[in-house]
Amino acid sequence: MLGAVAKALFGSSNDRYVKTMRGTVDKIAALEPAMQALDEAGLQAQTAKLRARLAAGETTDDILPEAFATVRETAKRVLGQRHYDVQMIGGIVLHRGEIAEMRTGEGKTLVATLATYLSALTGNGVHVITVNDYLASRDAEWMGQVYRFLGLTVGVIVPNLTDQMRRDAYAADITYGTNNEFGFDYLRDNMKYERSMMVQRPFAHAIVDEVDSILIDEARTPLIISGPTDDKSELYKQVDLIVKQIAPEDYELDEKQKSVILTEDGTERMERMLEAAGLLEGANLYDFENTQVVHHLNQALRANVVFKRDIDYIEKDGKIVIIDEFTGRMMDGRRWSDGLHQAVEAKEGVNIEPENQTLASITFQNYFRMYPKLSGMTGTAATEAPEFYQIYKMNVVTIPTNLPVKRIDEDDEFYKNMQDKFAAIANAIREKAATGQPVLVGTVSIEKSELLSEFLTRDGVDHKVLNARFHEQEAHIVAQAGRLKAVTIATNMAGRGTDIQLGGNLEFRMLDEHPDLVEGTPEYGVAATRIKAEIGVEKQAVLDAGGLFVLGTERHESRRIDNQLRGRSGRQGDPGLSRFYLSLDDDLLRIFGPQTMFAKMMNKNLADGEAIVSPWISKAIETAQRKVEARNYDIRKQVVEYDDVMNDQRKVVYEQRSDIMDADAVDDVVADMRMETVNGLVGAACPPNSYPEQWDVALLKEKSDELLGLDLPIEQWVNEEGIDPEMLLERFQEATAAGMDAKANEIPLDSWRGVEKSVLLQSLDHHWKEHLATLDALRQVIHLRAYAQKTPINEYKQEAFALFERMLGAIREDVTRVLSHAQFNMPPELPEMPDFITSHYDPLTGEDDTFDLDAGALGLVTTRIAPLQMALPDLPETLENPAEWQGQVSRNAPCPCGSGNKFKHCHGRIA
Repeated sequence: MLGAVAKALFGSSNDRYVKTMRGTVDKIAALEPAMQALDEAGLQAQTAKLRARLAAGETTDDILPEAFATVRETAKRVLGQRHYDVQMIGGIVLHRGEIAEMRTGEGKTLVATLATYLSALTGNGVHVITVNDYLASRDAEWMGQVYRFLGLTVGVIVPNLTDQMRRDAYAADITYGTNNEFGFDYLRDNMKYERSMMVQRPFAHAIVDEVDSILIDEARTPLIISGPTDDKSELYKQVDLIVKQIAPEDYELDEKQKSVILTEDGTERMERMLEAAGLLEGANLYDFENTQVVHHLNQALRANVVFKRDIDYIEKDGKIVIIDEFTGRMMDGRRWSDGLHQAVEAKEGVNIEPENQTLASITFQNYFRMYPKLSGMTGTAATEAPEFYQIYKMNVVTIPTNLPVKRIDEDDEFYKNMQDKFAAIANAIREKAATGQPVLVGTVSIEKSELLSEFLTRDGVDHKVLNARFHEQEAHIVAQAGRLKAVTIATNMAGRGTDIQLGGNLEFRMLDEHPDLVEGTPEYGVAATRIKAEIGVEKQAVLDAGGLFVLGTERHESRRIDNQLRGRSGRQGDPGLSRFYLSLDDDLLRIFGPQTMFAKMMNKNLADGEAIVSPWISKAIETAQRKVEARNYDIRKQVVEYDDVMNDQRKVVYEQRSDIMDADAVDDVVADMRMETVNGLVGAACPPNSYPEQWDVALLKEKSDELLGLDLPIEQWVNEEGIDPEMLLERFQEATAAGMDAKANEIPLDSWRGVEKSVLLQSLDHHWKEHLATLDALRQVIHLRAYAQKTPINEYKQEAFALFERMLGAIREDVTRVLSHAQFNMPPELPEMPDFITSHYDPLTGEDDTFDLDAGALGLVTTRIAPLQMALPDLPETLENPAEWQGQVSRNAPCPCGSGNKFKHCHGRIA
């Protein structure tokens, strides 16, 4: 009560913080007349002046007003858009390394130019991160006009670029790209064998668009680079046939955790069937020998019981395509990990592709925390503010709207069952369409979209469906969703990248109605003028009808997704309306909602077709959403806790790799490894304070030959009078050093240095890869330690540390052994980068969220030329001549000839 009174009198803490920035905004406004008076050359000269001030010792805070005023005037001249004062506040928030929460339609893309330009003046580079390649290319071209006018360079990272193209893009003052592209480039860089092969430079400042989607939703799933393993498709098919015979009473399903486990009776039945199929060794399913079978059985159970067709995935062209739960889009080329995708392929009877082994991985949390300055912007971040601060140390600042919000958000309508709810929705849509008011309908799955579409088709309501099945038409459908009488059903509106404009969108109407006309011609101008006038008339009619009506058919697990849907209506002071329709059958209420009492009361007191509208019900729904958000946060937090353990080790390994690549010679490192290997060998065979007759001479003989490649007179040494472990160790060290010197003299010194570096890097990479696989396996079973009253994460830390120590010992032995036995018949060469694929999956749920970019899932390179030319104008318009392909086509991209093979295995093959 007192808090509400204080808030009414003094404003919220957010209001007070925003108020402190008004003084800076006034300084920027005071500079506007002077900027307007500058000619083009004078405005462009501002960049050199501001950089000179930074070189003289001033900070970016000192030059902020002048920099922001320069960008405002440039945007007005180049783009025809002037930054509002509230956008200046957003720019200040981004510059301070915080999150600017701005409503849909408030111009976040334009806001980013302010902080981006200011940070780019330092020359350290700014990364602007978007949710998809289309937005990265679009924004790099669109906002790049401002930066290029002011003398800054702009690069864009899209799939299937060559390494040189990536280096050029990262060397630019401002680099646009997706979170996946930046993350995978970091991992790939740390798999390179020479510093000159790396593409990224040291991190400085990252500005993340749709920051909640990237740092919250996608951060549950680590980025993974992996390589193929053995084919086990027959095993998947056999296990799938057995699982299909299982009865519901043989397993327990937990929809909250997306998990399924066998009951005691179910386990016995499985054992009998697996034994009959010849897949079980021994009588017990959980014997050590059956570990692999149990793994495949668990994944087949999840595929058949938990994952649903047309909700979690669809079958397209004989392949299983995952559906993104947040955007409802198809994710071509993306695969679930850990054998789950193969299990779903076996379930649906399509071709089963092999599994992959992890070569490198990192979570988005640990990737983005490497940036000295990190900021972001979105329309919905306040509900996740505690997580942003706890994980990333970023505050969320809500920016006021430029014009007051006129949208009316009505209370939810609650129905007894799904049938009644959809009948009411269809009726509401029909009524609104009759008045001309456009309707945007938000659903949570393809299945629900198509069910509603059937209702509307039966009622004769003209509508368009936007979901994964119609992904190609997405931008056109969204752009025209604000037209008179338009009814659009959308699976999800998060990150669509296209604004809904009341009355329609001129650009897309021209594309749809006059695709043959070229912009800039008289014919194009005549058609554009006519359509622009029609849009103006239609917009007024839509405004008179009440603006865009947003209708939610179900509450999403996250309040942010609901708010994103609502935010599509009422942009820039337009009127609008939003309402959600709910029922007891909705997944959110069925799984997470208040059970028994609530359900019984609703069933008893609601007649068929009757609705309840109550703030109390809306509050109950919000409570259920908070439960899910808390659970999802716990999952993300757990991922970070486990990855933090690996991150400490990753830093050590990557720093070692970097030092090795930068060093002219690594003979001192190799010598230390050799000494430690010999110390360990002698220490194991000859314990301190022991007598020669107690020493393990056989072990010394065996290991000296295996590890050191030496035939030493060990029996003679041991029988000498007065010999002790220290003396023996000294002789081993001398003999080993002499042997290695002799080996080094077989080839020129420069070649030997190259051999040492190559062996060291390859050994480090091999054992790191094996270590990652071991940690993955450990993480999957460590939770069982809880049954012994032990904390799993603490156990994981201890085990991971011991495994890391063992890995370092194995690397020392490996390097010593390889160099001791090396035979030189040809000049040593660093190995080629391995054939790998990229994935972004959730280790807890198996959900995947990335393209297999290196395997060419995006199709032929020629399909990517247009966005590449935006940032790389020297790229040829076509790649029809094979002689031009070398150096222009990524080695891991599909060959432009259309063979379906990678470029390096086709026309890019090195003779």
